[in-house]
Amino acid sequence: MTKLKLGAIPDDKPVKLNIELSADVHRDLVAYADVLARETGQKNEPAKLIAPMLARFMATDRGFAKARKDHQRCETPRRSEPSRDGPS
Repeated sequence: MTKLKLGAIPDDKPVKLNIELSADVHRDLVAYADVLARETGQKNEPAKLIAPMLARFMATDRGFAKARKDHQRCETPRRSEPSRDGPS
């Protein structure tokens, strides 16, 4: 059995995007969809693989995770702490 990064594709409400792919990337996407169909028994249109592939890529990108965490930390409002001297 081939070890693919993607598994079965969940049926989810899509957000429509228009993208352009090079012919080489499209051919590879079609080939990937064929291999995935053999592995999972679930036939998907190649375009349906793009979102899970991007999600998997972002989920495993450590640099992105760190940058996102740092960004969220900067945007989180800090609670004002009470004075240690007590009320004024």
